[in-house]
Amino acid sequence: MNNFLGTESVGKLMGKYAVPCIISLLVGALYNIVDQIFIANASYLGSYGNAANTVVFPLTVIALAIAVMIGDGCCAFVSLHLGMGELQKARKSVGNSVVMVIAGSIVLCVLYLAFSDGIIALFGGTVNAETFSCSKEYFLYISLGIPFYMFGQAMNPVIRADGSPKFAMISTLAGAVVNIVLDPIFIFTVQWGMMGAAVATVIGQIVTAVLAVWYLFNMKQVKPSRKDFVLKKKIVSQTLVLGITSFLSQISLVAAMAAINNMIRKYGMLDAIFSQEQFAQIPMAVVGIVMKFFQIVISIVVGMAAGCIPIVGYNMGANLKKRVRELFTKLLIAEALVGAVALLIVELFPVQLINIFGAANESSYYTDFAVKAFRIYLCMMILACVNKACFIFLQAMGKAVESTLLSMIREIVFGVGFAVVLPVFFGLDGVLYSMPLSDFLTFMMAAVLIVRTYKQLSDASSV
Repeated sequence: MNNFLGTESVGKLMGKYAVPCIISLLVGALYNIVDQIFIANASYLGSYGNAANTVVFPLTVIALAIAVMIGDGCCAFVSLHLGMGELQKARKSVGNSVVMVIAGSIVLCVLYLAFSDGIIALFGGTVNAETFSCSKEYFLYISLGIPFYMFGQAMNPVIRADGSPKFAMISTLAGAVVNIVLDPIFIFTVQWGMMGAAVATVIGQIVTAVLAVWYLFNMKQVKPSRKDFVLKKKIVSQTLVLGITSFLSQISLVAAMAAINNMIRKYGMLDAIFSQEQFAQIPMAVVGIVMKFFQIVISIVVGMAAGCIPIVGYNMGANLKKRVRELFTKLLIAEALVGAVALLIVELFPVQLINIFGAANESSYYTDFAVKAFRIYLCMMILACVNKACFIFLQAMGKAVESTLLSMIREIVFGVGFAVVLPVFFGLDGVLYSMPLSDFLTFMMAAVLIVRTYKQLSDASSV
């Protein structure tokens, strides 16, 4: 059993659970980022391939949103009920979650394949003919891998909740290593282009999914029996409610990316430089790269917070609020430090960052726009990190409503709203201003919830 979650040092538990989770998420993020690095440095793909990667990226996030809703919801459900000593309910949640992610992934795969052209156009893929062609080729093979991708991502937090964070990390790492090895072979040696990048990614995802299946049959304490795979309405609804914040934080990010991509396409056509056919894809390619760097940072941030979900859930279930408060303090400090380091990197070394993504093969407009994008778009990185930590911690405490509302306001009201409105006044620069303004205003609201949470956890009777 997980009794040690209520007795072991909070700092030690953070290291034990958060570090493997961070590595797992970083490795997961590297799938798309590694593709983009190799694509960018292939002279026959370049910024067209980069732009195509940016177009398809939100579509993989939709799959991830569904997967983490199921997986994180199951993780929180299992942790809370293990803390209450209700093992059977925990097992039912695991069984029901497996069924949900398999069914959901098949449906999404079919939808992607059936409506690929319209979906690509919706996310800005029609910026020029070459970008559309690259996007369509990449999207086809990524879509075929959706069931494997979603299953591996959904089972990762479930494996952590079962007390095996290291295996969760290893399974994700194994898939990423396969992807990293195959990418240069398929892109440079075999010259498969966008298809090669996608196929390498899918093979890596299959490896992770196979390892997750193996673990499912060898779980330590919440191994489901055959009857636990029969869907139960109450178990399904409770699991999804606990995971809804993870879903909304991802799916609302998709809405923001769709708005940003389309504003880039629209206002790029009005720009003196980027209205020219040969440069039209540059803003989309660059903003996609900036988002990828942000994704690396957020993977660390979310990894630290998500790694704490089993600890928070168990201690809340056991009414050990003092330990939860101590964990919250340590988490917020750690997240702010991550944001500070990331901020220094983007402000001081933007040229070095963009050079990783093939700047040597592009015009000076590519580098100039990238430097501006890094410095403006990510200037509120510290607040963005604290905001994410707050969303996830509230979710782990069972505060789904507060967490969901705050996440929705950040991504939909601010993220989409400012991305649409600000370019009207500032052109392409308005797209860049939308991110820091959204994070600043969200922090103003998150601060209120942080103070309220501390008051709730300051009950002297809870030890």
